[in-house]
Amino acid sequence: MRLSPKLLTFGFALGIVAMPALLDAQAAAPAPNRTGNPANALPIGSMAPDFEVPGSTRYGPLARPIHLSDFKGKTVVIAFFPKARTRGCTIQMRTYRDDYENLFDAGRDVVLIAISTDPQEEQWTWARDEQFQFLFGADPEGKVVKQYGATREAAGSARFLYVIDPAGKVAYHATPFVETDPTSYEGLASEVKKVITHTTTGAI
Repeated sequence: MRLSPKLLTFGFALGIVAMPALLDAQAAAPAPNRTGNPANALPIGSMAPDFEVPGSTRYGPLARPIHLSDFKGKTVVIAFFPKARTRGCTIQMRTYRDDYENLFDAGRDVVLIAISTDPQEEQWTWARDEQFQFLFGADPEGKVVKQYGATREAAGSARFLYVIDPAGKVAYHATPFVETDPTSYEGLASEVKKVITHTTTGAI
């Protein structure tokens, strides 16, 4: 699969501008695990547990909580991220926003839910300021984070990503999802397209 022009631009800019800073940050990173334990991830083929979280969009808080079961019959991408407005999370969410059509089939039968332990207000004001066109779920107590194995020693959640097929099973996971690597987005787009294709051909 070929990367979209936006992702190619993203990768080039990252390599030229941001890589020295990333290498410095990695060298200075503390020893404790800050990215979660992949062994805790839900296995591919398992049923994704239902959950309930306060939701929001760029237009404000939702009147009703978000449940995974609300989207049965659709492909759902659950993107756990550490903290709103931080550098890495901003890179990740802006890439989702800017390449939404390629990554998430422009939202046609694909639902993206970005979940963190941030308060609901922090999420929706960030979505408003950045014009993110997808759902956010607030999990300040970390209950859903724990359900999906995305806990870590540092505050917030690990950057875990799951693709849930229309039958509610885990079709793909990235644990962690590397937000600074363009191939992470390429892999995500490929897996989402794979689930969509299987669904339309009756393979699921």
